[in-house]
Amino acid sequence: MAINLELPRKLQSVIEKAHQGAAEMLRPISRKYDLAEHAYPVELDTLADLFEGVSEAGAFAMAGAEAFRDAEDTGQNRNGANMSALVNALEISWGDVGLLLSVPYQGLGNAAISGVATDEQLERLGKVWAAMAITEPSFGSDSAAVTTTATLDGDEYVINGEKIFVTAGSRASHIVVWASLDRSKGRAAIKSFIVPREHPGVTVERLEKKLGIKASDTAVIRFDNARIPKDNLLGSPEINTEKSFSGVMETFDSTRPIVAAMAVGVGRAALEELRKLLTDAGVEISYDKPSHAQSAAAAEFLRMEADWESGYLLTLRSAWQADNNIPNSKEASMAKAKAARVGTDITLKSVEMAGTTGYSEQLLLEKWARDSKILDIFEGTQQIQQLVVARRLLELSSAELK
Repeated sequence: MAINLELPRKLQSVIEKAHQGAAEMLRPISRKYDLAEHAYPVELDTLADLFEGVSEAGAFAMAGAEAFRDAEDTGQNRNGANMSALVNALEISWGDVGLLLSVPYQGLGNAAISGVATDEQLERLGKVWAAMAITEPSFGSDSAAVTTTATLDGDEYVINGEKIFVTAGSRASHIVVWASLDRSKGRAAIKSFIVPREHPGVTVERLEKKLGIKASDTAVIRFDNARIPKDNLLGSPEINTEKSFSGVMETFDSTRPIVAAMAVGVGRAALEELRKLLTDAGVEISYDKPSHAQSAAAAEFLRMEADWESGYLLTLRSAWQADNNIPNSKEASMAKAKAARVGTDITLKSVEMAGTTGYSEQLLLEKWARDSKILDIFEGTQQIQQLVVARRLLELSSAELK
C-alpha cells in the first residue's frame, strides 16, 4: 500500500480549527504562563470544550484516548484518527507546547490507555484525563528498569513506588502507572495501571521547576499501598515471557509520533518568525537559486527548512502506518529522533540568527528554544530512539544490542 500524504478535507478542518485555537487562545497567553509556572491556565477549559465539541460533531477525534482507535480495516488507504490527533498536536504546539500538555483530557496518558486497554476498558476510561507515570528516581529512559510494584491481593492490586517527571501529574484526574507484577520475571512482568490521582495512598510530593514547558506542571508522585480494582490493569494480566513487555511498549508507538508532532509544530513556529525577521532585514530567500549562491543567512534558513520537512514527513508516515494497521515501532522512533533533534536545532539557531532580539523576551523565540529541548528527552531520548531503530533494522533484541 502506497502512503498517501495528501491530507483529506476532514483533516484540513481539524488543522484549521486547531490553528485558530492556537493563534487566538494560546499565543496571547503563552508568555503569561511561562512566567507563572504551576498556575493553572484556566483559559484551556474553553479549548478543551472546543476539542470535545469537534469530536462529538462527528469530525475526526482531536486527541484523548479514543483518538488513537479507528474504524475497522477496509483494506483501503486511510488517513484517520492517529493522523487527526497528530496534526492537532502539531498545530496546537505551534501555539504553545506547554499549554498543549496542560489541556484537559488530552494527556499522554490517554494515548497510553488507547495503546493497551481492552475495548471494555476504553469504554469505561476513555473520557478521563490521564497523566503517564513511567520514570523513577533510579532510571530515566530505560523503561525496563521499573521498580514500582503491583501486588495482587484478592480483587485489588496494591501499588508501591515513586514516579518522577509526571507531566500534568497534579492536574490530571487519573495516572497511568507502569509497575511490575513480579520483579523476578523481568520486563515481561511490567504492566500499566490506571489509578485515580485523588485516591488513598497516592501523594503528589512536589512540583518540579523546569527550563521550559512551564505552563505544564511536572510532578513527583508516591504510591504507598495504593489499592485499585484488578480491572484497572490495562490489557491482559498474563505474564508472557516470550512477548516480553512489548504490549506495554506499544504505548510508545502512539505517543512518540505525537511528541514528534509537537517538535515539528514548535520548529515551524520558529522558522516562520525567523523568516519575518530576515525579510525585514532585507535578506532574500530564493528557491530558484542554489543555497551556495545566496547569503549565509538565506543558506542556513534553507538548510533548516529542508531538515524540518524531513522531520515532518517522517512524523506523518508514522501516523499513517498506525491508521492503516501497519506496525510503526521503527518509524515512530525515527520520527521522534529526527523531529525532536530538528526542533531543538531550529529553535536554537533561530535565537542565534535573531541576535539580541532572539535572546530577549521581546519575542517568543527564546521560549520556544527552552520548550523544545524536553521533546528530545521525554518519551525516550535521542539515544534510545536510535537504539530502537537499530534493533529493528538489524533484527536484534534489546539483550543483543544495548
